[in-house]
Amino acid sequence: QVQLVESGGGLVQPGESLRLTCEASMGISDAYVVGWYRQNSEKERELVATAANTGATEYGDSVKGRFTVSRDNAKNMVYLQMTSLKPEDTAVYVCMVKKYMYLALREYWGQGIQVTVSS
Repeated sequence: QVQLVESGGGLVQPGESLRLTCEASMGISDAYVVGWYRQNSEKERELVATAANTGATEYGDSVKGRFTVSRDNAKNMVYLQMTSLKPEDTAVYVCMVKKYMYLALREYWGQGIQVTVSS
């Protein structure tokens, strides 16, 4: 069974920090790309951060300089360190893993976890 489970979300005040964790049931050491996307209340999905096996990272414009994505291939974990959180960061954050499975290149997605930034 392929499964991605996010944890670490919750309610925080503006300016605070939070770290999200994604635990994958599959191995991610050979995953081309892992990372995070988010959906706001209007269900608009946007890139947050991704980390490729090449070492390259990509960040959405709205989070550059504040968020950091990392991966622990030995533990099959993906992390998102979020600092200086803003109310507009409020969203459901979803973990993604892109890799070959069942002889095809596939994208796997978690169920998402709520992050709410409010005073």
